[in-house]
Amino acid sequence: MAPYPEVMVHDGRTVEVAGMVLTGGGSRRMGAAKSSLLVGGHRLAERVGSVLAAVTSPSIEVGPGESGLPAVCEDPRGQGPLVAIVCGWAELVRMGHRGPVLVVAVDLPLVTTEALGLVARWPGSGSVVPVVDGRQQPLFARWSVDDLEGAVTAAASGSRSLKGCFGAGLTLLGEEHWGGVTDGSAFVDVDTPQDLARLGLGHQGEDGEVGVSVPPTGRGTPSSA
Repeated sequence: MAPYPEVMVHDGRTVEVAGMVLTGGGSRRMGAAKSSLLVGGHRLAERVGSVLAAVTSPSIEVGPGESGLPAVCEDPRGQGPLVAIVCGWAELVRMGHRGPVLVVAVDLPLVTTEALGLVARWPGSGSVVPVVDGRQQPLFARWSVDDLEGAVTAAASGSRSLKGCFGAGLTLLGEEHWGGVTDGSAFVDVDTPQDLARLGLGHQGEDGEVGVSVPPTGRGTPSSA
């Protein structure tokens, strides 16, 4: 598999792109922890973590430690993705990383190395955010150092919203940019069993455990965990 960890920035230098998967969100509507959904016999957290680690370095989890990546957890838990991102950024800085970070939510069963790699290595030093059906995807995005530091300031002031987190230098990637690597399925998140059913992925075992079967997706096949 081709390495992706470096991205070209505007002045000709290359910098490493770290990765952060958020696994600690609530899963009330799913009826089971989304991070523990079974994908080809592996937890969804393990699968997303594996795909993320293929395109970033270093790669960490913010959550209970289900991905197989080094994990850190915000304290107290359950404050939302902004606080989780700030927690993960602090850990990456502690590890010596001071570059951009690819932030990904765990509830993306069809995420691919091709889609993540496109965002990770997009030229420029600013944040890079895909736009799908007119909506920005901040939890499938490369965050710049400036925007990560802005998130720290916002969270410290009491904000818990991701709105307004991206500043000058933001690049938005529309379908004309990402359409060559995914039909859009890589960006689809799942919140309920009905979401899984709509994707043709969900099933429920005899023990009541919700499972996910991931078929080939055409452009950009999911990497096996």
